[in-house]
Amino acid sequence: MHYPIFNSIVNTVETQLGKRGIKAEKFRTWEDNKIHATGLELIISLDKVSNFMNSLSINFDWDSFRETTMAKELEGMNSHPFLKIETLTKSTVTPTIDVEMSWLFDIDRCQPEIPGEAGNYRIEKASRWMESISKKVNELLAKDDIITRWHIEIDGDENGRYLSAINLISYFQYELTSPKSLEEVQHLVSRKLQDLLLKANRVIYLADEILDDSVAA
Repeated sequence: MHYPIFNSIVNTVETQLGKRGIKAEKFRTWEDNKIHATGLELIISLDKVSNFMNSLSINFDWDSFRETTMAKELEGMNSHPFLKIETLTKSTVTPTIDVEMSWLFDIDRCQPEIPGEAGNYRIEKASRWMESISKKVNELLAKDDIITRWHIEIDGDENGRYLSAINLISYFQYELTSPKSLEEVQHLVSRKLQDLLLKANRVIYLADEILDDSVAA
C-alpha cells in the first residue's frame, strides 16, 4: 500500500534529525498489509551522550485508516489512492500518531559487580535507582498524560541474579487534526519531534545523575 502522508512524516523526521546532526544507527520503515499498518523505527546511539545508556529507540506507528482520514481533510489530496477504497473512506478515526520512546540502559555499567558480595544485591540496588528515575520522569512528563513503564529481564550467574535487560519506555500520542495541508503536517511533525528529543535528553540527564550517585554509593 502507498502512504504519501506518512512518507512525508518519515522524510520530515529524517530531515530534522539531519539538521540537528543526529545520525540514526537504524532508520527503517515497515509495513504490514494484513493489519493495514505502517511505521518508522529509529535507533540513536547514546554512547557519547550518556554514561549509563546504550541507545534511544523511537517508533512511530500509523495505519491506512488514519492516512485516509487525513487525506480527506488535506488540500491537494484528491488523487490519494486510499480515497478510492470505500472501507477506508467510511472510517471516522481521529488521525493520531502513536510514538513509543525507549531508553536502553547499559546493564554492566548500571549494575557493577562488588567484590565479596553475593545474592541479589544487583537487583536490589537497581530497584532503588529505577524507582528514583520513575519518580523524576513522572514529574517531568506529568503534563503529557502518557504511560511510562519499565521493561526488564532477569538472569543469574555465579554472583547471583541481575537484570539482563533494562528499558524505560514512554508512550506518546499526538493528534494531527489541525493541519490543512501537507506543509502544515510537516511543520507540526517538526515541532513534535523537537519536543520529543528535548524530553529524551532531559530523561537521559536525570537518569545519569541518579545513576552516578547510585553506582558511587
